[in-house]
Amino acid sequence: MVNKPIFVKSKIKDVKFGLNVKVIEPVNLYECEIGDNTFVGPFVEIQRNVRIGRNCKIQSHSFICELVTIGDNTFISHGVVFINDKFHNGRPAQGDKELWKSTNIGKNVSIGSNATILPVSIIDNVVIGAGSVVTKNITESGTYMGNPAKKIKDI
Repeated sequence: MVNKPIFVKSKIKDVKFGLNVKVIEPVNLYECEIGDNTFVGPFVEIQRNVRIGRNCKIQSHSFICELVTIGDNTFISHGVVFINDKFHNGRPAQGDKELWKSTNIGKNVSIGSNATILPVSIIDNVVIGAGSVVTKNITESGTYMGNPAKKIKDI
């Protein structure tokens, strides 16, 4: 007997698009908002209740989970991952969305390739270096790098 897997195609469903948005397929976009003049590269997933501002660029292979807000003029490089579940009980919340936390990214933020962003707030005018892990709120403009990300210079 041969087992047959269930195939689910990527899709765009119930998205509120601004003007002049460009999306390169395949992508999974659902129940989110994407602002004017924003670019979304291939192999990106943007989940429900995400709001992306105007003039943003979301590069390929990035994952933006529920409860993320991204301000205008923000650049998300390749392979950036946002996380909303901090495993408070030592395991995934497994559908208990009450344990999920939100993430707020300000305006004019650049996040480098393969960065991981935990549920935090990042103010305007911040650069996050490639491969960095942001574990705490960023309350001062500047450039941050490392694991955990630390401020290395002013902008």
